[in-house]
Amino acid sequence: MSKIERDEVLNYRPGPESELPLDEGEKVLAVFTADKKRYWTDHAVLAVIGAVLISTVLFWLGKPDQVVIASFAVVVGMAARGLYFRSEAFARRWQLTDKRLIGPQGKQVMLLQISGVRSLMGDVQVVTTAGDKHLIRHLADAGPVVREIESAQAARKLVAK
Repeated sequence: MSKIERDEVLNYRPGPESELPLDEGEKVLAVFTADKKRYWTDHAVLAVIGAVLISTVLFWLGKPDQVVIASFAVVVGMAARGLYFRSEAFARRWQLTDKRLIGPQGKQVMLLQISGVRSLMGDVQVVTTAGDKHLIRHLADAGPVVREIESAQAARKLVAK
């Protein structure tokens, strides 16, 4: 009989315990965490988009009498989602060091392996030379984070030469 093994993803616990340790001599340059205002703003925007989409579909189906209750359900659903996932979102953090970007759940990106960093509506997407994509979510201001990562990468390139 085959043995059923527990999937490793179920062992995930957000927070510093899930992060990789720093190497000896490695210095943390910045820590990026979720911003409370941005987190709730993102959920509000998604609720509005969802309400507009469901309203459009209901009008197209000829059921305008159901728009109010459907829109209300979308808003309540997004609020419930926000409440349910907030402890996990606020426990996640990304550390920028002089060598790498360390994320939650054992994620890491060496600075010399980053091919692109860009802002996406308050989030920062980091793309590696291998094509992997990592998202630093719900930042108060993504612009300075992009500049910090690019600056650390440029400094690392100088050291590597």
